Amino acid sequence: MKKLAVVLAVLTVAGCTTTDPYSGEQRTSKTAKGAAIGAVGGAVVGAATASRGDRNKGILTGAIAGGAIGGGIGNYMDRQEAELRQKLQGSGVSVSREGDNIRLNMPGNVTFGVDRHEVRPEFYQTLESVAVVLKEYNQTNVRVVGYTDNTGSDSHNQTLSERRAASVGQLLTSHGVAAGRVWTSGYGKRYPIASNDTEQGRQANRRVEIELVPVGN
Repeated sequence: MKKLAVVLAVLTVAGCTTTDPYSGEQRTSKTAKGAAIGAVGGAVVGAATASRGDRNKGILTGAIAGGAIGGGIGNYMDRQEAELRQKLQGSGVSVSREGDNIRLNMPGNVTFGVDRHEVRPEFYQTLESVAVVLKEYNQTNVRVVGYTDNTGSDSHNQTLSERRAASVGQLLTSHGVAAGRVWTSGYGKRYPIASNDTEQGRQANRRVEIELVPVGN
């Protein structure tokens, strides 16, 4: 019966929904998902490590502990995501969520000039806003990755993507984000998110993405 109670509790948590303040849609909160996943993992570990007579107790204890850890990370990233969405409204930067990771997509047309790696001065304030949030939520690592379209040589695009990522990373650290948290790289024309057969698609592929990952992941 206790096993069944744990399973039902996990399903209840996983079913918790919240209203997205930006889209108005109902969605399962990342905190609830994290708690559910943690509870399942904790229950498995508790069952495996407890003695035969205490197995039910081990399952229950493990589920509670795992749920607390998973929910804590999810809640931390939930709050960080909400602040970023608020500060980046109208900036042209999109915010998306993949599990406990947060991704910021910075289109090249608002971030850089054509074939340039220097950040546009009018974009400084946007990156400063990102830095403010990153300093507050300092338990996340920052991965900055540059991409290009397929115009030009592979070597040129690779170098350009690396320099663009480095420019964004340097501005973040100049606004107080610890350098040890920031990792930059470039992938040139690899991993397009749209077709390079149209100007609109090429424009979408010219971008820098910032991925925020909980420390330890």
